[in-house]
Amino acid sequence: MTETIINLDTVNPIEFFGVNNSKFDILKKKFPLLKILSRGTQIKLSGAPEQIDLAKEKITLIIQYMERNGHLSENYFEQILGGDDAEVIDNFVDKNPNEVLVFGPNGKTVRARTANQKKMVTAADKNDIVFAIGPAGTGKTYTAVALAVRALKNKVVKKIILTRPAVEAGESLGFLPGDLKEKIDPYLRPLYDALDDMIPADKLGYYMSTRTIEIAPLAYMRGRTLDNAFIILDESQNANDLQIKMFLTRIGSNAKAIITGDPTQVDLPRNQRSGLEKAVRILQNIEGIAHIELDEEDVVRHKLVKAIIKAYDKERENETENSYHR
Repeated sequence: MTETIINLDTVNPIEFFGVNNSKFDILKKKFPLLKILSRGTQIKLSGAPEQIDLAKEKITLIIQYMERNGHLSENYFEQILGGDDAEVIDNFVDKNPNEVLVFGPNGKTVRARTANQKKMVTAADKNDIVFAIGPAGTGKTYTAVALAVRALKNKVVKKIILTRPAVEAGESLGFLPGDLKEKIDPYLRPLYDALDDMIPADKLGYYMSTRTIEIAPLAYMRGRTLDNAFIILDESQNANDLQIKMFLTRIGSNAKAIITGDPTQVDLPRNQRSGLEKAVRILQNIEGIAHIELDEEDVVRHKLVKAIIKAYDKERENETENSYHR
């Protein structure tokens, strides 16, 4: 049996151990083969060397995280203990603090995690309009919202406007129960979810009540001029040609816009054509407008999502080839 002692001198031990030792209990459950004791600002580990080494690595990551952020929720505490090292380091321990876009309410950092997401960040810094095109799960919307929140916190803009076409799989809003807000909110839920990760609930509520942050269907943008704003059009493949043109011509002075979309997931009725492909094509060579393409290598969801996207892409290629040879 081997023993080792870890010092918590650089962090708040109460924050590390949790209220009524709630986090410390999580630590002990994660390493049942070890005897783990706490005394003041020290943790004593006893057991097999390989188990001690693994526990020590995880605890060190937690300490590094807390040294930077101070607070650490039980949820993130458990995630750090349970994730593999690559996942933990990527999600919680920043290799380059300058890459952080936003610090979330619980201290989790939000940053571009893939090469093309980083291209999105660079493009948004250098251009006023960015098209970010790619399949589901590639972080288009999440990265766009993070850029908008960063711009608001840094006082680069005065408000954020997030919008989506209220179209899903041919369903009609009129058949949904509730008032207009209740009908529309399910379509805008992914935008709320992203904001929840980046802004404390009370502050987000204040921003929403003062319309510093506004989430609305695309139709609500008609007739407006949007100055000093960061504007995101999400799911733009479900907007027709006139709608995308209307959105792009709303942009006013000191405004930035990101248009995200997945051309393979168009939910418009069959008699309507998506305007995304045309917009990307005719605006290709205009200075100040950037185009970023994301692919399955940018998928940051469950590892199976990447395989699913590849399978569907291959099937679509086969269908196109078979159609050509008929």
